[in-house]
Amino acid sequence: MKILLLEDDFTLSKEITAFFTSKEFECVPYYDGSLLLKKYFPYEYDLIILDINVPGINGIDVCKGIREIDKKTPIIMLTAFSEIEDKLSSFDNGADDYLVKPFHFEELHARVQSLLRRKDVPQQIDNKITIKDLEIFEEEMKVFRAGEEIKLTPKEFKLILILAHAKGKVISKQFIAEKLWDYHIETNQNTIEVYINFLRKKIDKDHDIKLLRTKVGYGYYLSDQE
Repeated sequence: MKILLLEDDFTLSKEITAFFTSKEFECVPYYDGSLLLKKYFPYEYDLIILDINVPGINGIDVCKGIREIDKKTPIIMLTAFSEIEDKLSSFDNGADDYLVKPFHFEELHARVQSLLRRKDVPQQIDNKITIKDLEIFEEEMKVFRAGEEIKLTPKEFKLILILAHAKGKVISKQFIAEKLWDYHIETNQNTIEVYINFLRKKIDKDHDIKLLRTKVGYGYYLSDQE
């Protein structure tokens, strides 16, 4: 397994590299975001770890640049920033997970293993999901409402898939959090509400029939029925 690491703290980078080497990973370190993007080749790595505050191009923009050519390789953001805006920006630009410094190497390892397991699970794709006039093309990662394409961020697309695959069943915030980030977000359940509101504005705002519904106290579901 091959990991790409962007971390400008030389000591921390060396420690992370040594740790994953001890776990039988190959870890390739970079210290500058612009240099990493110049050298990056799609799907060359099994997983990517990006610090946000680095020289050249910051980690969020590096993540965005990678996602333009590589949709599938898991990305973990590793940063000293803990504000919700930084997390949302990371996820909106394609990150799969987020870990705040200081952290335990074993926790980072657990996050890496979780994302790699998910990556290796064969996906059986029923390409088109239709709910009323909402069309979701899973393989192409595109969504249409009444024939008009709706632009979604990677996390918003994953959220609508979670709801669509439930086939009208109510999905709890906890379930959504675990599926979106592969672990339970105990202190940031409001993050789910933020993403639900983002998604609701995009798919329902300009339509009389609302599809993204809330069952108060229970969760959310997609349906054209009250």
